[in-house]
Amino acid sequence: MRADARRNHERLLAEARAAFADRGADAPLEEIARRAGVGIGTLYRHFPTRADLLNGVFQDALEELLDRSRVLADADDPCRALVEWLRALAVHAGEYRGLAHALMSASYDRSSALSRCSDPLREAGERLLGRAREAGRVRADVSIGDLMQLTNAIALAAEQSPEDAELTDRLLALTLRGIEA
Repeated sequence: MRADARRNHERLLAEARAAFADRGADAPLEEIARRAGVGIGTLYRHFPTRADLLNGVFQDALEELLDRSRVLADADDPCRALVEWLRALAVHAGEYRGLAHALMSASYDRSSALSRCSDPLREAGERLLGRAREAGRVRADVSIGDLMQLTNAIALAAEQSPEDAELTDRLLALTLRGIEA
């Protein structure tokens, strides 16, 4: 990438991060381009779709989640490691309004640019889930896809109640422990 194209790319990502944090994943692309000091055509040359832009914005967070899964893979308590990673996933999905919904949709749409985020996360989660299963701490019929959907649903619920800072933890604990007394 030429130096000016690289600068445009980085400015677009920086403005998209700010816009998505402030206005959600549906922030107007025209506004992002304007704030980055480029035309909408430049935005589309770098990021042909909104999903491509979302994918670009979330690459840093994706790497952090993948790094976290690698650290947790050697934890003494594999079930606790899985829960800790799912919590980190829920926190990530809740950082930007609309991200949890976009991630849920991407899990069903293999052609989505966000599936490039979803696939490595699914693989990382599967490794943690496999260890928890091997330790006899998780039922055999539990899938990482279901756990990730539940985690995104929890993030979506927490997004609707921003005043309740503990909601994500309560819902995740409830989900993972079940409702049996």
